[in-house]
Amino acid sequence: MNHRLSTTVAGLALGLASLVAHAHEFKLGAITIGHPYARATAAGQPTGGGFMSFANAGPADKLLSVSADVSKSVELHEMKMEADVMKMRQVDGIEVAAGKTVELKPGGYHVMFVGLKAPLKAGDKFPAKLKFEKAGEVDVVFNVEAPGTAAAEHKH
Repeated sequence: MNHRLSTTVAGLALGLASLVAHAHEFKLGAITIGHPYARATAAGQPTGGGFMSFANAGPADKLLSVSADVSKSVELHEMKMEADVMKMRQVDGIEVAAGKTVELKPGGYHVMFVGLKAPLKAGDKFPAKLKFEKAGEVDVVFNVEAPGTAAAEHKH
């Protein structure tokens, strides 16, 4: 194998390994949960944000709750503009329409880890349980990522 070809193969292998390392998903019936991640937090920060996507190949469903041991409680939230002011409010669930994809992302629907027991550190992972109205429950793993890295790099 010549040097140029071996360099190209090595580069492709590294690129593929990087994609595999970042792309993780979970399945619950017809719902695919794409790349759950939380933003790293600073020491003393009381809350953290969690994000992911839901691709629903089946009938309409609704995310009812998320539970995790990293915080005292976990809430579902929505951010939206109201009269030129960005407002955040807790919601009782997140609709996942049939045949659609819903993204939980900064500035929209997201998970709030309230009363963090310790800072969320980039590179860490933690388990959580998602509960859907019809599909039931599924265990997932959240990757903790530095702010600004996940939303721009991960296409769901």
